[in-house]
Amino acid sequence: MDFAAGMVSLDNPLEIVLIILFDSTSPWLVALKVLYIAGVWKMLEKSGVKGWNALIPWVREYKLACCANREPEGRIYCLTDFGVTLFSVLAGVTGMMPETTGDTANMMMVLMTVVMLVEIIYAARIFSGLCEIYGRKKLWVLLWLTAPYEAIPALIWGFNKEYQPSWKVEDIKAEMARLATSGRAAAMDKGLTVNLEERSAWEFLHKNVLLRDIHMNIPQGHMVLLLGGSGAGKTTFVNAVNGYEKAKAEILLNGENLYTQYDKLKYDVGFVPQSDMVRGKDTVIATLMDAAKLRLPKDVSHKQRRDRVEEVMEIFGLTPVQDHLVEKLSGGQRKRLSISMEFISNPSLFILDEPDSGLDGVMARELFVQLRRIADSGKIVIAITHTPDRVIDLFDDVIILAKDSARTGRLAWYGSVEGARRFFGKNRMEEIVKAVNRKEEGGDGLADEYVTRFAEVQHG
Repeated sequence: MDFAAGMVSLDNPLEIVLIILFDSTSPWLVALKVLYIAGVWKMLEKSGVKGWNALIPWVREYKLACCANREPEGRIYCLTDFGVTLFSVLAGVTGMMPETTGDTANMMMVLMTVVMLVEIIYAARIFSGLCEIYGRKKLWVLLWLTAPYEAIPALIWGFNKEYQPSWKVEDIKAEMARLATSGRAAAMDKGLTVNLEERSAWEFLHKNVLLRDIHMNIPQGHMVLLLGGSGAGKTTFVNAVNGYEKAKAEILLNGENLYTQYDKLKYDVGFVPQSDMVRGKDTVIATLMDAAKLRLPKDVSHKQRRDRVEEVMEIFGLTPVQDHLVEKLSGGQRKRLSISMEFISNPSLFILDEPDSGLDGVMARELFVQLRRIADSGKIVIAITHTPDRVIDLFDDVIILAKDSARTGRLAWYGSVEGARRFFGKNRMEEIVKAVNRKEEGGDGLADEYVTRFAEVQHG
């Protein structure tokens, strides 16, 4: 941003417009900006995006980010660039705000410097992505970041026919459509049926598809491990399954629709989040009695609630500490208490988000052994853990979610543990997660390959 060019006055609003559109009022800088826009126009067209987006400030950089498969970075870049532009205009209109004190002015300049650094970092990520898409050396990033000479790479990449992107935005959409599972999972009278077409959210005037095309049947008595890298959509998936965040989906539990009959079925689903929400000053038995009041039907008597609480305490080994304050419990005991609170209602589906977080190996395994017993009693148990290999022998099946090239959570595997090992050619679950993680997240970047292969397996 050219702050010198930003010295404008309220008497000449045209200068303000020029700064917003071209970052400058200097004729030769405006000319270079026009050439940059022309180059971006052609680059967008090469990637299957409408070229006229290049005419709109911030939109053109956001669209470039989408072409570079860096859409999240594009959102942050546009917001920071807007802040820099706004500051430039305000500073110019007010003559760098001479009425402000030295300390205030310095603080504002420090703040603006931080915003500009963030802008540069995210711009570098976007243009680095463009270099990958166009198969060019990363040294081009330096020229892209050197305004106003960004017009040079824009013109070369836009108008030179030898510079072509390795894929188009529309190709990604076509590939996702091709991989979409045409057949739905057949509804089961007993067990969990998931037919999730899409879970999306609107962010920055953009529809962000978080999950797509996840179809499966989980029989009663199965204990299922849910795995996936950061951002693959594990928590989004369980929230969609338990009805907390509804998706474009049909979720059937023992043949009944969880979304349309939520009030009837909500106590048949137990969900234990990663962090507990128990009061430290209450005793164990008081905590569970309060949970029983909330999670058992209103017509259940006090004696029946007490009997159920005692039964759950016995299952999870809490009877010896029933009169202890929660704040005096060990980490393992407190974790078992959180699980017990959800198990009070005797749910058919039990979902746990990292129940072993903060526990050592011995305590974690003991906890999962208890969950195995629950599954063996005819329940469905779905658990997320970041240390799967120490308890993998206790699970029947594994769900692998992976972020595809469009950064959408997809199903890379659902089936037996041994089947997953054969499918991925790896013995350890942590190696499987690494294989589907993106390269910038420390993985092998093979998500698209495995999502494609598994879709073909599902299609037969």
